[in-house]
Amino acid sequence: MVEELTEKEEKIVRLLSETGLNKNIAKVVVFLSKSGEAISRDIERAANLRQPEVSLAMKELKEWGWVKERELKKKGKGRPLKSYKLTLDLKEIVAELIEKKREEIKRIEKDLEELEKLVGLKS
Repeated sequence: MVEELTEKEEKIVRLLSETGLNKNIAKVVVFLSKSGEAISRDIERAANLRQPEVSLAMKELKEWGWVKERELKKKGKGRPLKSYKLTLDLKEIVAELIEKKREEIKRIEKDLEELEKLVGLKS
């Protein structure tokens, strides 16, 4: 049985999404940080996502280099299963996101100051 996200983990997902990370990606990251490695079906169940949502999240995470994928051989016919694992731990991912947001805040503050000067709010 796949464990759903705890209240604390749901809060981490909410905070990550409030800082601008896509909510589905946040759910996948938090679940994988807890489980270590998982197949799509387990991610779908635990994060309460549909298969296309997991696929889109994985596409982004692979592009960012945060997740690696491997194929598991399956008995019988059909597509092989894909298993996913984070390449960074949750602390490293959060630190990276915080750094990006702080840089963004600095740029916004600089733009606001320049705007204030241009319209005469500040001299």
